[in-house]
Amino acid sequence: MRHRPIALDPADVQVKIRGGIRPADVREARHTLAGLTRLAHEPVLDARVTLATAPTLAERPRTAQAVLNVQGRLIRAQASAASTRAAIHLLRDRLRARLLESTRDWENRRGRHPRPPRDGRAGDEPRIVRSVAADRTVPDEAVVDMEQLGHDFLLFTEDVTGQDSVVYRTGGGGYRLAQLVPASGLPTPTCAAISISPSPAPRLTLEEAVERLELTGFPFVFFADAGTGAGCLVYRRDDGDYGLVSTVHGT
Repeated sequence: MRHRPIALDPADVQVKIRGGIRPADVREARHTLAGLTRLAHEPVLDARVTLATAPTLAERPRTAQAVLNVQGRLIRAQASAASTRAAIHLLRDRLRARLLESTRDWENRRGRHPRPPRDGRAGDEPRIVRSVAADRTVPDEAVVDMEQLGHDFLLFTEDVTGQDSVVYRTGGGGYRLAQLVPASGLPTPTCAAISISPSPAPRLTLEEAVERLELTGFPFVFFADAGTGAGCLVYRRDDGDYGLVSTVHGT
């Protein structure tokens, strides 16, 4: 029998503030996240939300980021809007969708809805499923796009430096940017805490990238294609195949 997890009290929600945030918005964030914990499939160990404003921009966009620790599994979401209250409401909708999706995944792993073998056959060799990277943009917007898509990483071409790059989530609830060749002159992030990797991407063939992915157990491998030099990213898909994302068609 499944025991219903106990929801967190609003006072248990940790709130971090960057910039001028009203106390009423802090209370709204606490109650919003506490209410969402009722949707979790397992006990929520802690809930954190960051409310931020960008004082250097004329429109002063507000951003709300949240992380729920569901029995050791981190569920994240981020939203930006013209007001903090609107950002919190958008965050609520995105986090609710992530929690419901996480519940479905959890039930699949428990065998309630087993995934059929690829093409109806057992023992198939993994295939490569190719796609094209996101549009040219800046790291802040790439993070927003990543969150809207519900991904843990996103390959794109950085607009200011022209470098093929990837943004991804870090264990502490923040974000990190890696580039083919780390470049100076990047715009200062305003809507997300983004650290920058100082290491260049390795130059690999697809076979070498897949081998590195399997050996390391990393969620993805970001690399420069050995033939074209284009930014690429390979990862293991939920269906057991490999996903290959590239900044150019046909790589």
